[in-house]
Amino acid sequence: MDDPKETLRRSIRLKEYDYSQPGAYFVTICTHRRECLLGKFGEGKIHLSTAGLAVQSIWEKLPQRYCHTGIDIYRVMPNHFHGIITIDVGAIHESPLRLPMLIRSRRKMLLSKMVGYFKMNSAKKINQLRATPDQSVWQRNYYEHVIRNEFDFEDIREYIQNNPLKWLGDEYHPAKIKS
Repeated sequence: MDDPKETLRRSIRLKEYDYSQPGAYFVTICTHRRECLLGKFGEGKIHLSTAGLAVQSIWEKLPQRYCHTGIDIYRVMPNHFHGIITIDVGAIHESPLRLPMLIRSRRKMLLSKMVGYFKMNSAKKINQLRATPDQSVWQRNYYEHVIRNEFDFEDIREYIQNNPLKWLGDEYHPAKIKS
């Protein structure tokens, strides 16, 4: 049986922040055990595998699934994914509740709902491609950062754009993880 102390997860979300409010959000999602199943690096760029192409396809369809949202720059890396999600004015996707506390609590879920949908559907597609039903594809959590201003936005865009060029020294590179 699992030790309850080991299964508790500390939330990395801002406690009072409404993750449905208009703005831009940077997310990083890592594959399970940082397995390089999404592609390979060569000739200065990432060459996506069929799993990586599935991830790309599902990410690009997120705005069709969630009204008043968009995606900006993103990169599928061999064992992780970076992307920017935007939420426009009026993006409330929950039924109204009577208690203000519950309304705020439920509204915080839009970003995590989008990431959850992305992870679930890309994992399902990857498992179909690999014939590995119910296999873990993604780590349990993800990193998010609220983009606070134009400087932050451009800095993150540049980071995502240049991430493939820095793969050999990337913190998620298998050689770095094992050392």
